[in-house]
Amino acid sequence: MTTTAKPALSLGPVYFLWDGPKWRDFYFRIADEAPVEHVTLGETVCSKRQHFSEPHVAEVVERLEAAGKRVTLSTLAMVTLERESRHVRDLIRDSVHPVEANDLSAIGLLKGRPHSIGPLVNVYNAATARVLAARGAENICLPPELPASSILRILEDMPGFSFEIFAFGRMPLAISARCAHARSKGLTKDNCQFICGEEPDGLPLRTLDRQSFLVLNGVQTLSNSCAMLGDDLAPLVEAGLSRIRLSPQDCDMVRVAEVFRAMLDGEMAGEEAIAHLQQVYPGIPFSNGFLHAREGAAWVARGRAASLGHA
Repeated sequence: MTTTAKPALSLGPVYFLWDGPKWRDFYFRIADEAPVEHVTLGETVCSKRQHFSEPHVAEVVERLEAAGKRVTLSTLAMVTLERESRHVRDLIRDSVHPVEANDLSAIGLLKGRPHSIGPLVNVYNAATARVLAARGAENICLPPELPASSILRILEDMPGFSFEIFAFGRMPLAISARCAHARSKGLTKDNCQFICGEEPDGLPLRTLDRQSFLVLNGVQTLSNSCAMLGDDLAPLVEAGLSRIRLSPQDCDMVRVAEVFRAMLDGEMAGEEAIAHLQQVYPGIPFSNGFLHAREGAAWVARGRAASLGHA
């Protein structure tokens, strides 16, 4: 089934450690200026960071909802401690907002309640998506490593269900119980001194021959390149894709949202959008390789995009 409806723009949670005022002001500006319909917020990567944002959550939610945004609260991607387990249980029990599960333990707690599934949960086919939908999931953000052929098959097999794809931002690749970010600074996870806050867009890693490789973000590993799906979106939208997710980076995300909205509305071509985004997020390579069944860091230019979904 195809649809002519324009997909909604959504904003994923901030993966990085930003201090409380910066985190609050970021969302205030999103509320006031960004053309996004859905906002997912909350600490996803490391529970130790929660005290930076928690004092501001209520006012951020109020500001977003006053601006007409729909708010979803994110769970942790890895639960290893009792206090983390208790936090997830309390969030799911007490939240008046939908919750996005980024860990299988949260999915168990959410059974029978309307909720979302985040991109850190491996939903690789329609069979998995149907199981999650039967348990109460109303929206699934598919993992960024899925090729277009798999996404199109899932959309075909579950027409009318709300699927979302990760269209902009450093891609989440892995998460660990240990903190390589702290280790790189000679610290331990238990005494990290929140050193990851020194890199508000992640700590770049390089190979021995000085080639850019990955980015560390506390216990999380991200891609060095920034996913940027522009001209690639058209066949997915035609197939019924419901939402396009932007992942916050330390750049002007309001402008990023404006560019994507212009693309989706047919007011800006992909090449022009890329030029704008390169100015907004300078010095960071863009990639769309996963979507074209290539290595994730690859960039497949528009001239080769005709094979999208058939790789």
